[in-house]
Amino acid sequence: MSGASPTLIVQVSLTGPDRDFDEHVTFLDHEFRIIRLGTNGDVAAAEALVRKWDQDADAIAVTGVREARAAGLYDGELKAIEQIKRAATLVPVTDGHGLHDVLQEWSIRHVQNEMPGFFNNARTVVLGGLNHDRTTRILREFTPNLQFADPLLQLDLPARLDSNPLLGLVANVGLWPVRQLPGQVQSLIKAPGSRISSVLAHSAARECDIVVATYDELTGFGLEDLAGKTVISSAISDDRLADLASRGVDMVLDATPQPFQMTVVTAVLEAMMLATVSGSGPLTNDDLLDMIVSAGLEPRLLYPNGPRRKSRFAFVIHPLSQKFFEVVEPLATITKMAPPKVVDVIEKAMAYAPPFTYSHVTGIKSPTGAEAEGWLISVGGTPKELMAHTPEFTYARLLAAAETARKLGAQVMGLGAFTKVVGDAGVTVAKQAPLPVTTGNSYSASGALWAAHEALNQLGLTELDEKGRIKGKVMVVGASGAIGSVCARLLALSSDELWLVSPESAKLLALKQDIERGHPRATVHVAATPNDHLGNMDLIVTATSGAGKRILDIMEVKPGCVITDVARPLDLSAEDVAKRPDVLVIESGEIMLPGDVKMKNIGLPRGVAYACLAETVVLALEGRYETFTVGRNIEWEKVKEIYKLGLKHGMKLAVISGVNGPFTTEDIATIRELALEARAKKVSVGS
Repeated sequence: MSGASPTLIVQVSLTGPDRDFDEHVTFLDHEFRIIRLGTNGDVAAAEALVRKWDQDADAIAVTGVREARAAGLYDGELKAIEQIKRAATLVPVTDGHGLHDVLQEWSIRHVQNEMPGFFNNARTVVLGGLNHDRTTRILREFTPNLQFADPLLQLDLPARLDSNPLLGLVANVGLWPVRQLPGQVQSLIKAPGSRISSVLAHSAARECDIVVATYDELTGFGLEDLAGKTVISSAISDDRLADLASRGVDMVLDATPQPFQMTVVTAVLEAMMLATVSGSGPLTNDDLLDMIVSAGLEPRLLYPNGPRRKSRFAFVIHPLSQKFFEVVEPLATITKMAPPKVVDVIEKAMAYAPPFTYSHVTGIKSPTGAEAEGWLISVGGTPKELMAHTPEFTYARLLAAAETARKLGAQVMGLGAFTKVVGDAGVTVAKQAPLPVTTGNSYSASGALWAAHEALNQLGLTELDEKGRIKGKVMVVGASGAIGSVCARLLALSSDELWLVSPESAKLLALKQDIERGHPRATVHVAATPNDHLGNMDLIVTATSGAGKRILDIMEVKPGCVITDVARPLDLSAEDVAKRPDVLVIESGEIMLPGDVKMKNIGLPRGVAYACLAETVVLALEGRYETFTVGRNIEWEKVKEIYKLGLKHGMKLAVISGVNGPFTTEDIATIRELALEARAKKVSVGS
């Protein structure tokens, strides 16, 4: 390198000449001329080019052996690249391996830092072979869900051999027969485009979230399964990015920085670095770090169809009664014909059944552009059966469900219905599960009062002030519980008079004292049972875990009262509700999910979810893959936070529903009319 002549870098590639160029660029304060020469898989021609330019170039990059094989231009051994490199004797020559490893690892860690949890449990398919070794090793830190087109990588043999020399020796002996097979047969077994490899990879690719591959490996594999996926690749040019966009790719992570107008591969960048240092030895880690920082190189996050992020969740459901068996085949066919005693046996047996995926949930899309997909995973026990066993029995089934969720790629899992109140309310499961867990109780508390306020407003029999606060009396039955205590704290701020009801006297007194310490708006009372005070209540929230026990006498309730039943299973039966057509009984606060939601029937209108499920969805949309709500004590701050996050992501209070489905405007008008008649009759009798 002398005078004003630019530093000359020559790239000799085994791929085709269609991407050849001859360009002048500035890099690391040096002027460079870069020439790319493709040989269409001709090793002899590549060697000749290296020998020719060895006389004039300042550094040479040899590339494309894997890409040429994937593209069908070359069917020989990968080690041919070393043969080509040896043709250079005067100047530094590189295949970019050193810089390639650093950039691969950095790109994965960069995304995981920028978008925490992005790779957690991600279902990943890796095409090609050891050229993606560093990427897959780092991905293993975040997800065990990796599938490989290369059978050796599927077994993680490279890492195992590196870590154990003796195992490496044994493996070399064991693989000797494979190495003696003709090259074409070896290619059939191992090559990314081979019949065996492609069958394995295509099977996994249909449901995967991430594909790791060069562009040539993608084209050799087939591009039909890329919609909605993230592609981890390198040296993606504008035309290739446009092609990936047309195939519905969500995000491309390009590990190779592109500081120039034309697209270069990692080996070219490393050759340029080699040409700027003295000597012909390999670059040290210090050299690489210094030049990466000095050149301002960074991995590229590309969104070919606009910024988007799809998260994945799971939610555990279970049958609330034997009626659930009537909608799940093959149980539906059996239970419809079976006598009650046989159905009882089926109910007991189902409690021991392994978890199964009841529904794939798709189409959830936030106004922010974030998307989520999930799976409803059912465990078989009804509340009756779960209560008949120890908490450890249920824990084991929930942990099995969590493992199913992990394999499906879920990044957060919610617990529904009775599963979130068994034992320590999710604490043990959250500690042992392979992914974060939430009970959804924060949003359940928020949704319950959201629905209660809307019901009071529509019924129009209870006075609300200009800020929507209740100028009347309210009661929380089950106030010492997780959801009940939070409802009590919220209602203490937004009503005149609050009654806390629970048989757990000591907890109740502690809750009353704690609420009063916060200077509530309401006067707070306590009672062990509700019935003596029901006739004066304008709003009642039931939040027990009684599972079929009689919680209150609905005949004692004030006409026109709104009852919000937060409990799952419900505290009030359909028979009880039917006795009081002048009372508005709603099933807590169900949430309308954003987007065109597709989900199997869970007993709610289309697109509507229980608030505990909605909490799991909100966390997924926000990218908050964390254990948000577990245990008996719900944090008031989290109730406010999940409510605000729900609004951000387009969650809306669904139609107010009761035991017989959604209430229409006419239904509520009828309840109001009957309540006014009952009140008038009561006044008449009293006078």
